[in-house]
Amino acid sequence: MTQPTTPELQLSRRAFLNGAAGVSVGAMALTDLLRGEVPRPGMASLPHFAACAKNVIFLTQSGGPSQIELFDHKPGLMKWAGKELPESVRQGQRLTTMTANQKQLILPGITKFFRHGQSGATISEWLPHLGEVADDLCFIKSMNTDQINHAPAMTKFLTGHQLPGRPSLGAWVSYGLGSMNRNLPDYLVLISKMQRPSDQPLYDHYWGSGFLPSRYQGVKLRNAKDPVLYLNDPAGLPRDLRRGMLDGIAELNQMRLDATGDPEISTRILQYEMAFRMQASVPDLTEISDEPESVFELYGPDSRRAGSYAANCILARRLVERGVRFVQLVHPDWDHHSRLPSWCTARCRDTDQPSAALIKDLKQRGLLDDTLVVWGGEFGRGVAGQGKWDSPEAGRDHHPRCFTVWMAGGGVKRGVTFGATDEFSYNVAENPVHVRDLHATIMAQLGIDHERFTYRFQGLDFRLTGVEPARVVQELLS
Repeated sequence: MTQPTTPELQLSRRAFLNGAAGVSVGAMALTDLLRGEVPRPGMASLPHFAACAKNVIFLTQSGGPSQIELFDHKPGLMKWAGKELPESVRQGQRLTTMTANQKQLILPGITKFFRHGQSGATISEWLPHLGEVADDLCFIKSMNTDQINHAPAMTKFLTGHQLPGRPSLGAWVSYGLGSMNRNLPDYLVLISKMQRPSDQPLYDHYWGSGFLPSRYQGVKLRNAKDPVLYLNDPAGLPRDLRRGMLDGIAELNQMRLDATGDPEISTRILQYEMAFRMQASVPDLTEISDEPESVFELYGPDSRRAGSYAANCILARRLVERGVRFVQLVHPDWDHHSRLPSWCTARCRDTDQPSAALIKDLKQRGLLDDTLVVWGGEFGRGVAGQGKWDSPEAGRDHHPRCFTVWMAGGGVKRGVTFGATDEFSYNVAENPVHVRDLHATIMAQLGIDHERFTYRFQGLDFRLTGVEPARVVQELLS
């Protein structure tokens, strides 16, 4: 269903309020917030059908985790060790400038694999805790994308297009479905605080609102004394005085909104109010010391370190408990062009136990059925060794042709492995799933038909999945 650009005309309720009743949306939204009434509704036409999931936790692994070391077991590669990748497999596919001028000598997987659970899922020895929840996971081993470099690939993975400027998946969800909590944003982002400085850039457009109103962008919770910048009032400012100031600013903004119809003014009114409410809700949310000792034991030894991936997984659970619609965790430094044995194991130590703990925690609290958890990066790694293939210093280059993503909860099948790659983990051999298909499937679990969910911008009807074919992968759904 195509929506016009101006948010005041995007919903039939809003159009009625703005036209027939002569009351602006900004004033109504502000009145609702001040009265403490229902959270912000989404589009009147959504959901299109019954949803299987209410929330999403997107565990974004930035840098391209190696499917060959973690999930895509290829024992037959041992006989190819040090031999050149056959041209019949490569088929002239693009390489990055980092390996285009070296021979493509095959580096077999350097980990052992074990089967886990009744499903018999093959998972690396580097991920022992994930093996404990194998029967709750749905593995997609045939993921593929079009982009071979990090920024465009991650931009496409999170926004559906390789160029910045499109709304992120979380922003689309926030815009379409609205809020379930009047004291917190619909879409929150948690970035891991690494033990060593990370040189991998993370761009704000990965969780941006693009051409949607800015109120739908992801709000970062910082790993600092003030989780959200400029949220707290200056020392000595009484709360009732702050309330009065906000009321006065809202009246002035409302006058300007009535005169211009600028949707960003409506956003400003709502965001001031949200910030006021977050002053009470955020400190309670981010103070995880009140969690029982059993929770910290479940999530592992790093869970008490503020800003760690493990601590952020606990926060993600607390957020969905409070009705936050879309939570995105970002963990960088999966870009292992060298020292694969040491660097990849370090990232596995960061994420293995907390990711598995999140599944267990959600499940035991009765939240997993309503929460869709997605784990993955922007692409995978190639079968050829980068550098000297048989050296501990060897790594792997970017590889968009096939990689692995897993999902859990939210109405997806449990204990399932879907899709397969060729014997070199180089090309998809069975049941390809493009990034567009993943987005369409996530939307479907939230009750949204990706083909009907559009937004008009500059005369065009945009949608998350773009104009190329995309399908809901029904084989993954229970």
